[in-house]
Amino acid sequence: MRRLIAMLLLVLLLCPVPWAVASTAAPTVDTTWMSVLLGGRKIGHLKIDRESGQGMVTTTQTLSIMLNRTGRSIPLSNMIRSVESTDGEPLAFASRTSMSAMDSVIDGQRQSDGSYKVTTTVGGATRESSLYWPAGALLNDGQRRAMLAASRQPGLQYQLQMFDPASQQVMDVAIEVIGNEQVKLPGGTEMLNHQRQRLHQTRGDQILDLWLDDHGQARKGIISMLGRQLEMLACDQTCAMAPVQDVDMFRAAMVDAPRPLTPNLRESFLRYRVRIEGSGSSQPIINTDEQRVRRLADNEWQIDIGPAYAGGQRPPQPEDLQANSWLQSDAPAIRDLARQAVGSATSNRQKIRRLRSFVSHYITQHGLDVGYASALEVVGTRQGDCTEYSVLLAAMARAEGIPARVVTGMVYADRYANTSRVFVPHAWVQAWIDGRWQSYDAALRRFDSTHIALDSGDGDPWHFFSATDLFSSMQIEDVMPSWEFMSPAPAGAVAPPALGGNGGG
Repeated sequence: MRRLIAMLLLVLLLCPVPWAVASTAAPTVDTTWMSVLLGGRKIGHLKIDRESGQGMVTTTQTLSIMLNRTGRSIPLSNMIRSVESTDGEPLAFASRTSMSAMDSVIDGQRQSDGSYKVTTTVGGATRESSLYWPAGALLNDGQRRAMLAASRQPGLQYQLQMFDPASQQVMDVAIEVIGNEQVKLPGGTEMLNHQRQRLHQTRGDQILDLWLDDHGQARKGIISMLGRQLEMLACDQTCAMAPVQDVDMFRAAMVDAPRPLTPNLRESFLRYRVRIEGSGSSQPIINTDEQRVRRLADNEWQIDIGPAYAGGQRPPQPEDLQANSWLQSDAPAIRDLARQAVGSATSNRQKIRRLRSFVSHYITQHGLDVGYASALEVVGTRQGDCTEYSVLLAAMARAEGIPARVVTGMVYADRYANTSRVFVPHAWVQAWIDGRWQSYDAALRRFDSTHIALDSGDGDPWHFFSATDLFSSMQIEDVMPSWEFMSPAPAGAVAPPALGGNGGG
């Protein structure tokens, strides 16, 4: 589910919006509607409002979708706004995302010195920071202008620096002008300019095909997500607002296990042979102190998971102790809760174990209808799934001076959502204990060798979005405990004693 909203946000960011002639007269507003489909089924709509006048262009894109997650309907929405001068100079930006009971809001306003005052509100907590605009970065109308100019040159390949208001980062996008094509839309056939955008990412390129009209406005967009085709099609309001159809995304994010993993296997050292389509020689899965990854061939990888040994990943950095918008470890409510949880514990190992146990019992409503909440929001609601357990545990650990990261990955389940023997998306926490990173799982109450780590970070949901792109391209071909393959293990593999000594939970 989170991967879907990320893909839709990506389409928004890379998709130029309606063209209008700027005027110094009273502002005018033009509205464009688009229908959003996944695998041919309608899941929502996009409304684009463009206000022009008085030397400014304000573009507001509002996305609303409905997903089904194991029988529950979950509404998700996002708003992105960009304010630019009529020649494309950035003036302000904003983003509002609804993935839980409380909206996440970002507002950036240009200051007299050229910097931007950025106000971020997550889980009811507000933070302010300063941003200096990245050289060459464009907001929406600047992107439209550049793509319109390029549309006249079939075969042209060029680069755009696109600013993302949600992450406040710049995406370096390579674009190819394919040429004019007849395109069928709900309202009829149109002659549109086909351009292909390629966003380079660590785990492989993300490709978005766009078809633009003669004003540089996107009328159609296609991107691949979890093995399905995500489409955005321009149409009238009635078409865009038509009822949605159920799409259960959770099954698409599951990876089948090649064998049952009994409790004794889960507690042992495990070696996985995994095929990840499109990975080539670029390592798509992280090394950790508990997990070592080795390439066997193009798209073929070996993953060894066992006890924690130092050296698999970099040691703690300053940011691993800092509060941020998602892990508000400096909030009095979280500090008080952490002190209550650790009690008389003195060592960090004792503290993290007590924190893990406390969080496991503190969240009393295990809900799949929470999209992604911050730690401070979880303190108030006491509900959520694995991500909410993880952000709260990581924030409480940082409040106690323990470096902590949120891990995005997958874990084995004998049965989940009427499916047997699968790996499902999951999140847990790494804490720096006794000179190495060790894992603690507050949702499942224990860590074992069926936890495959894909990424780790500071609790920002974009880490989750990035990592879950692997689910549709991954196939686990084999899983073996240490006694089924030759000893000693090859160089670079984790040694195979039982997991009981790592202290994780």
